[in-house]
Amino acid sequence: MKSQVVTFLIKCPDQKGLVAKITNFFYEKGFNILSCQQYVNSIEDTYFMRVRLNADGTNISKNELENSFLELADPLQFSWSVHYGEKKQNVAILVSHTSHNLYDLLERSKEGRLDCNVKMIISNHNKLRHIAEMFDIPFYYLPISEGTKEEQEGQIIKLLDSNTIDLVIMARYMQILSSHFINHYPEKIINIHHSFLPAFQGANPYKKAYERGVKLIGATAHYATEDLDEGPIIEQDVKPVSHESTPTTLKRIGADIEKLVLARAVKNHLNHQIIVSGNRAIVFPEAGE
Repeated sequence: MKSQVVTFLIKCPDQKGLVAKITNFFYEKGFNILSCQQYVNSIEDTYFMRVRLNADGTNISKNELENSFLELADPLQFSWSVHYGEKKQNVAILVSHTSHNLYDLLERSKEGRLDCNVKMIISNHNKLRHIAEMFDIPFYYLPISEGTKEEQEGQIIKLLDSNTIDLVIMARYMQILSSHFINHYPEKIINIHHSFLPAFQGANPYKKAYERGVKLIGATAHYATEDLDEGPIIEQDVKPVSHESTPTTLKRIGADIEKLVLARAVKNHLNHQIIVSGNRAIVFPEAGE
C-alpha cells in the first residue's frame, strides 16, 4: 500500500480487551498508529473508536487489509468502515435563494480548508447561477412546479449518481426531500437550519424571534432523515442577543453562525470523524490532522 493515512471507524458492543486486540492487529500488519480515539456509551454498552494509521512501509493491499480485518471484526460484532487518505470526496451543493452558506463553502473549498471536490451546484431557482460561474462550478437549474417534484428529484438523483457524489449539502435548499431521496443517500446528506430558543418554524422566523424577544439564536447542522429536521446532530452553536437586536441584525448574526456550523459539520464528515448510532452522531475531535 502506498504511503497514506488510513482511517478506521468502529462501533461494537463494549467488551474487555478491545483496544489491545485492535491495536495489536494494526501493529502486526505493519501500520504506525497516528491517533486512537475512543468513547464508551455506558448507557447503551457500546464502544466507539476512530483510529488513524500511517501506511508507509506496509506491503498489504486494500483488499488484503479489509479481508483480514473482517476476520477480527465478525466475532466481536464490529460495525466498521475504512477510508483511504488519497480519495478526495465529491460534493454536491443544493441551494434555493440564500447565498451566504454557498459562498462560504465554495471559498473554503477553493482555499483548501475543505478537502473535497465540489462537482456541482443544483438549485430550484436560477438566482445563484452567477456564484457558480464565479467559482467555475457547474450549475444545474431544476425548477419545481405543481406536480413535478418527484420528476425533479429523479433528475437530481441521476446527476448525483452519474457524478459519483459522496456528500450532498443542503445549503439552505428550501425543499423537503422525499423519503426515497433521503434513503438513497443514507448519512450522506447534511442540512443546516436556524435554531432559536424557543424555536420558530415557517416564514419570517427572525421577525417572530424579534417579536418574542429571544435572548439566544443559533444554528444546527444534522444528517437529513425522513423525520424533518430531526436527524443526528453533527454541530450546533448559539450566540446571545439582546432587546436591541432588530430582525435585520438577528438575520445577519444567524447567517454568520450558520456558515460556521455548516462548515464544521462538513469538515467533520469529510475527515471521517463521525459515527452515527441510532439518531445520535458521535463526533470525534480532530486529532492533530
